[in-house]
Amino acid sequence: MHIFFSGIGGTGIGPLALIAHQAGFSVSGSDKQDSDYISYLKNQGISNITIGQSKDLIAKVHESTPIDWFVYSSAIIMEGNAPELEYCNQNSIKTSKRDELINHILSEKHLKMIAVAGTHGKTTTTAMLIWLLKQCGTPISYSLGAKISFGEMGEYSAKSEYFIYEADEFDRNFLQFSPYAAVIPGIAYDHPDIYPTKDDYNQAFLDFFNKSTHVFAHQKDLTTVKSDLLPSEDISSLFTLPGQVNRENAALVVSAAHAITGVDRNTLIEHLNTFPGVSRRFEKITDHIYSDYAHTPEKIAGALQLAHEVAGNNVVAVYEGLHNTRQHFIKDQLPNMFKGIKKLYIVPSYLAREDESLEMLSPAKLCEITEYPDVRVESRLDDTLKQRIQAEVTEGNLVLCLSAGGGGSLDEWLRKNF
Repeated sequence: MHIFFSGIGGTGIGPLALIAHQAGFSVSGSDKQDSDYISYLKNQGISNITIGQSKDLIAKVHESTPIDWFVYSSAIIMEGNAPELEYCNQNSIKTSKRDELINHILSEKHLKMIAVAGTHGKTTTTAMLIWLLKQCGTPISYSLGAKISFGEMGEYSAKSEYFIYEADEFDRNFLQFSPYAAVIPGIAYDHPDIYPTKDDYNQAFLDFFNKSTHVFAHQKDLTTVKSDLLPSEDISSLFTLPGQVNRENAALVVSAAHAITGVDRNTLIEHLNTFPGVSRRFEKITDHIYSDYAHTPEKIAGALQLAHEVAGNNVVAVYEGLHNTRQHFIKDQLPNMFKGIKKLYIVPSYLAREDESLEMLSPAKLCEITEYPDVRVESRLDDTLKQRIQAEVTEGNLVLCLSAGGGGSLDEWLRKNF
């Protein structure tokens, strides 16, 4: 079967393409722009990747090797311009979002899904579970939305019984699955473009719980969605990992791994305390400079707590909002979101899937909205910001860069300059 992945450079589609390739499918794909991850996929054996998305380009691929299945991300539909999808529909090629293909792989390969879902903490918690089961010698397949030092972003093992999946609530993707186990690191209302009210959002998670055979979650999140399930035991004090949020979520992971593998908890805790971390989750770029994907208030609070744990009061932040639309959604929380740090540099938000009717909240406007810290600096990704970050480091401060990631982002700029 030949599967074509549209948006193959993305963190959701790319690992799935790698899994399909390793599972024996013929794989090709496309993306709007080239990236390091595209090069990475090519090095893994997925060589048929086109840069640019048009009818003519996908037609050439189809004429060379007929496409059986076209897999696309939710963003294609929302952006309203999908020539590849139109071509496939015109040529009777099967099309679907990634969830249908994942369910096909689960069925064909007889895999049980362990889904990690939630508003915040998904990626790190998924990586913790992957790390822990690897340390226990349990064969696994998995898909993860970030780079790790102990494996690929997506892997398929013919010996595996379990498929660990970072399940996204955006576009209700996670409701397409019936997991053997669900691990929930945190729930807080998000994606108002998909869920008009907080009750809609919470109901989706309750529905997800009801579709899962086993659920591992914190009491506060079970209370949020009004579930009568019992919470996992809070053993966070037994971990030496940096960051309170990480320690709390590590407790969930140990509970899930113990139930799945039968390995005793003390051994699991010992393994997890050596967890090496995840790309772009408080990732050290160079001395005193860190990059973190935190983009919701809860994620930002967790990242700042970890920064303060490392550097005390000597913390400054560079903030790149993920979507202008989200800045409007969290507008009431922005005034106090950065309370406790010494200085805040705000760069333009990373734009995608925007509501064009909303005012563009520029760095200057966001500086006005944000009440803390006392010093807020309107900034750009330029030499001036580079010099200011270097000066902060020289003064002994930890610089936490909260970045959306992707091409042209603060994260990419950091890696090029530092």
